[in-house]
Amino acid sequence: MHPPALRMGQRRPLEGRALLPFIVTGARVQGQVGGSALLVAERPPGFQIREAIWRSLWPSEELLATFFRGSLETLYHSRFLGRAQLHSNLSLELRPLESGDSGNFSVLLVDKEGRAWTQTLQLKVYGAVPRPVVQVFVAVSGDAQPPKTCQVFLSCWAPNISDITYSWRREGAIDLDIKPGGLFMDGQVLSVSLGPGDKGVAYSCIVSNPVSWDLATVTPWESCHHQAAPGMASYKDVLLVVVPVLLLVILAGLSAWHWGPCSGKKKKDVGAGEVAPETENPLV
Repeated sequence: MHPPALRMGQRRPLEGRALLPFIVTGARVQGQVGGSALLVAERPPGFQIREAIWRSLWPSEELLATFFRGSLETLYHSRFLGRAQLHSNLSLELRPLESGDSGNFSVLLVDKEGRAWTQTLQLKVYGAVPRPVVQVFVAVSGDAQPPKTCQVFLSCWAPNISDITYSWRREGAIDLDIKPGGLFMDGQVLSVSLGPGDKGVAYSCIVSNPVSWDLATVTPWESCHHQAAPGMASYKDVLLVVVPVLLLVILAGLSAWHWGPCSGKKKKDVGAGEVAPETENPLV
């Protein structure tokens, strides 16, 4: 019995080759600046490796490491020179990581029968999350007496960082009592209403990315007490006074600039009793 005919461009599979994918993609690896990342070379069962080649594909294509005739080699000129280590299982370790190490990598494995297995991996390197800064903004009335309730806005900010998420935690409570309706600006701002029973309640802002996290804690009732002290005004009261005054000063300055040159020119032209000569009519 003759084997079935092959279509144009189709290769005759070797024994077991039909179960062997040629390219495996989508593996993602995360690392932190200053740490390490392990790029694992996966292989199908029974795949006996004869050769292996690790490459960097993006942002530039570079040869990183090879395995040939039982010898491991990583001394190739690339941005990872001195930072790449090829282990006996042919996984590639990069350390210490730098912020510009993010990119795509590939490993080509060839077995003793000449079959190839290619795997691509994506490495994303994150910086360590710095400690966030939390500010307390109090909305109070003009009454100098301490209020029974205090509405505050807690603003959280992490400097010089991207790809982070914000979350809030009420310390010392089983029920965190953080309602989604009280969160603004993707969780950076939290609105809470406090009473005299919340004098010792603390709130923590937690900033995190896939590899690190940090937090800062404040006790907002202390700001409510200071804000309501005699002789102190809320930020809303200050804005109500300062903004109108600034607008009047700006309008007065614009008016003087607009009318000053015009009035001065008129005085110069007719103030001395001179009569401006009539312009000749070109049609006469």
